[in-house]
Amino acid sequence: MKTRTLGKGNLKVSSIGLGCMGMSSGYGPPKDKREMIDLTRKAVELGVTFFDTAEVYGPFTNEELVGEALAPFRKQVVIATKFGFKIDATTGKQAGLDSRPQHIKDVAAASLKRLKTDVIDLF
Repeated sequence: MKTRTLGKGNLKVSSIGLGCMGMSSGYGPPKDKREMIDLTRKAVELGVTFFDTAEVYGPFTNEELVGEALAPFRKQVVIATKFGFKIDATTGKQAGLDSRPQHIKDVAAASLKRLKTDVIDLF
């Protein structure tokens, strides 16, 4: 698999990444969790090292799925997640945007937990 360097840093990723949104939301009902974990791990086996998720996918469930799937390979892969969403606690749906500094800190801490990691490679 070919690789690319993102930006001016030293973040190298596979030229083909896996966008994980559709596993939990966006394109109909959530897919079978075990199948999606197997699919993600197969992608790693095939050389994919870049995985994209977000707290709003699900919401929250996609980060949990990605974290579980990639835990055995964490040092070999790059995980990107996104922030800035206001998620209604009652409905679980996006209710606007929120990029206040404290919200970003809270989201980062929660995403780290869901992703089962101590670092978010691209935030």
